[in-house]
Amino acid sequence: MFSNEEAILEIITSSGLVDDDAVTTAKKTSGSVIEHLVSSGAVSSEDIGRHLAEQNGMNFVDLNEIHIDPAIINAVADTVAIKYHCIPLGFEEERLMVAIADPTDFDSMDSLPHLLNQELEIVCASEAQIQTALEEYYGAPTKADQEMAGSMRVVGAGDEGSDEDGEEAPIIKLVSNMLSEAFKNRCSDIHIEPLEKSVRVRFRIDGTLHVAEEHPRKLLAPIVSRLKIMSGTMSISEKRIPQDGRIQVRLGEKSLDLRVSSVPTNHGESIVMRILDKSALVLGLPQLGFFSDDSDTMERLLGLPDGILLVTGPTGSGKTTTLYSCLNHLNKPDRKIITVEDPVEYQLSGINQVGVKESIGMTFAAALRSMLRQAPNIIMIGEIRDMETATIAINASLTGHLVFSTLHTNDAPGAVARLSDIGIKPFLTASSVRAILAQRLVRTICGKCKAPGEMSERHSRMLNVDQGRLAESTVMEGAGCDVCKMTGYKGRQGIYEIFEIEDEVRHMITENLTTPQLRRRARELGMRTLREDGIRKVLAGITTPTEIIRVTMSDSD
Repeated sequence: MFSNEEAILEIITSSGLVDDDAVTTAKKTSGSVIEHLVSSGAVSSEDIGRHLAEQNGMNFVDLNEIHIDPAIINAVADTVAIKYHCIPLGFEEERLMVAIADPTDFDSMDSLPHLLNQELEIVCASEAQIQTALEEYYGAPTKADQEMAGSMRVVGAGDEGSDEDGEEAPIIKLVSNMLSEAFKNRCSDIHIEPLEKSVRVRFRIDGTLHVAEEHPRKLLAPIVSRLKIMSGTMSISEKRIPQDGRIQVRLGEKSLDLRVSSVPTNHGESIVMRILDKSALVLGLPQLGFFSDDSDTMERLLGLPDGILLVTGPTGSGKTTTLYSCLNHLNKPDRKIITVEDPVEYQLSGINQVGVKESIGMTFAAALRSMLRQAPNIIMIGEIRDMETATIAINASLTGHLVFSTLHTNDAPGAVARLSDIGIKPFLTASSVRAILAQRLVRTICGKCKAPGEMSERHSRMLNVDQGRLAESTVMEGAGCDVCKMTGYKGRQGIYEIFEIEDEVRHMITENLTTPQLRRRARELGMRTLREDGIRKVLAGITTPTEIIRVTMSDSD
């Protein structure tokens, strides 16, 4: 691995280390010319290393003759060692001795002391020995692993990782193609799952998992290693504990953020990558699925000067997208907005975002206390998890701040009981919470194959839709086409339940009434349930009865 192959070829040919004919022959092959010269026996990796060391006034070391203490390996993180192709050898008079293969890579030699925060003694070793040491001590992918990946046919090449000549390592191509296909198919999650005899890749599209491809079992290690290297923070050598990281790639003109999670399983490490699409954050309320009446209600709530607005629903129900869209709506130069999140998923311009790091004591509560000293107008808390966080959020709302947060509850009125379970007194909930929004995501009918359909008697009975209302509407369905992969659906929208805390409801909360009692009275006051909002979207031709029944199965009203 040499940063400037042409310069090194000039050095070794001008010195007579290798003849011109061998170089001419090597240049006719694909791949690295120096690697071909070494593999053909025209020159040895050790001879190249010794000559480069001599040319640059450096000491040459034979790694086969050096015992590297495993404790020394920890002096250089695996991400740094692999990226800069270096190996720590030990300490010489308080200086860390590091072996490299390419003394012509001056940028790396300048960067390493700063990255390691350590005075270095840099020596030269052969490229082959350093590669072997990286595989042994840091678990770097071997050349054999990459060649195995190259035997596979991958459709739809991506741009990430390409060099000017189009010469990519095969495993880089494989991963790049995977990301490109996932993005092309509007995938929200990529699941790389080790099975007994294969590696399965599945894409989550519109909330449903689809098998995208399967690879031979032997490709698991190089795929996982490549993704960990791309993250820049995940350890390649650590395979026993879960790890998290973040990847930023560019596919054509599109910048892609991925949140990466690895978990050890009985067949190897399982990887899940969540694709974070920033384009969803600039959606207006109608694009999120709010009809005009609910959109007017939300805009009125967003205009409140203080209080708490809660968004509830299970994991994957779109709570984060709704919160960020609300913040984007409120993001004006005259307002200071601060968020505390675990983790910060999307980076928003003009908003101060704080990431939770419990390992150093930066908890939700600690971050919130500090945030309040920053005099914000609007605060967003990723999730209210405990009494301390909830108490600080309530105090902030009662002292003139507008607070957004999420809870995991099945419906909007259930959030009141959830706060009580956390330890919040009912009168504090009643005085601070302004509204609770419950939501789910439903698949929308594909626009290309959309056609008039019918609602069966069974479905109309389950959804409690009267025939008169049904006769005035046109129920639609998707026949299935190439655009929607024959599913009949493309994209998702929200269905919503908005529970406003008005005076009567506030009194009921203070009286500690049950969730069913709150729900009944809220409906009498005009609250529309998740299922009822879903029915409106069925009758508007946006989604199907089957989809609403599936998503609102627990809605008994």
